[in-house]
Amino acid sequence: MQATLRQNITNWEALLTNIIRILANLGLKSMLIRVKSLIILIGWLLIGTLGNQAHAQDPQFTQFYANPLYLNPAFAGSKRCPRVNLNYRNQWPAFAGQYETYSASYDQHVNALSGGLGGYVYSDLQGNGTLRTINISAIYSYTLEVSRSFSIKAGFQATYMQQSIDWSRLTFGDMIDERYGFVYETQETPGTDQINGADFSVGFLGYSDKFYAGFAVHHLAEPQASFFSDNDSRIYRKYTLHGGMNIPFNERYPEEGAISPNILYMQQGPARQLLFGLYAKKGPFVAGLWYRNQDAFIVLAGLQTEKFRFGYSYDITTSRLTNEPGGSHEISVGFQFECVQKRKRFRALSCPEF
Repeated sequence: MQATLRQNITNWEALLTNIIRILANLGLKSMLIRVKSLIILIGWLLIGTLGNQAHAQDPQFTQFYANPLYLNPAFAGSKRCPRVNLNYRNQWPAFAGQYETYSASYDQHVNALSGGLGGYVYSDLQGNGTLRTINISAIYSYTLEVSRSFSIKAGFQATYMQQSIDWSRLTFGDMIDERYGFVYETQETPGTDQINGADFSVGFLGYSDKFYAGFAVHHLAEPQASFFSDNDSRIYRKYTLHGGMNIPFNERYPEEGAISPNILYMQQGPARQLLFGLYAKKGPFVAGLWYRNQDAFIVLAGLQTEKFRFGYSYDITTSRLTNEPGGSHEISVGFQFECVQKRKRFRALSCPEF
């Protein structure tokens, strides 16, 4: 199946390139380039998802601190009082089959459990819903105050994962006629429409009033993600290392504003990602500038109050892909609620929320 897919994709690319050349003078070139890009993108996606010894990768959020439970399960309850985070990411919107990811989370600290509880759900759509992933997670984090100035949190996450594919929306190379386009029935044999499974992750945080650092491991058991029973297609284990610090403009009045340099490193199989940059907060206004290794510059603007947070970021592609696919847009919204339980000595994690 994998070899067939690779050959089909090669045939598609050559054929569509020739068609574009023939019809370039008919005003259809721009549209056909987008169709070609979509078909090739879906084809290579299928190799990664359906082929033998293939491995799937997780979607990534640029505003990772605005989606803390997705970044590291140890963040559950790190702000003590209940909070809700909502996130949306649209990657390469100029492509007809762009990637769209939605997520929602809730967490709070519970004194009786000496830690935090959290719930998390996200939905990832690829190819206008041709491939859909839904994850639902429950999280517990334990808090240990090592000293008056330093605390450690350990988080544990259990996830129900579901992936589904709409085979009727896929096209294959053997369906193409050189003169009339997609007119034939494919001879490819589809697999199952849906797969389900369990997944587990852990994370750790160490923090004080001025600095913080964390480490997380997702997909501990590398669960299967193949739509064919005779194939081995696992989700690679993902390692995440992140850290930063707060530098207030005025030591006597830190609430007036601060600069926060940060770094994030992730590795999932052969894929590696390094992000570094900083946030600046003055009053309710937040701005950020980031660089992702040889891939993109990221600009961020946000508004943050005690009970509400809103952020928008845009990834400006700098790689050979260029910014023609439309870059990546991301929106985050957060709500911070007041505590209803009896107060107890607690050190909240002071880090950016974008």
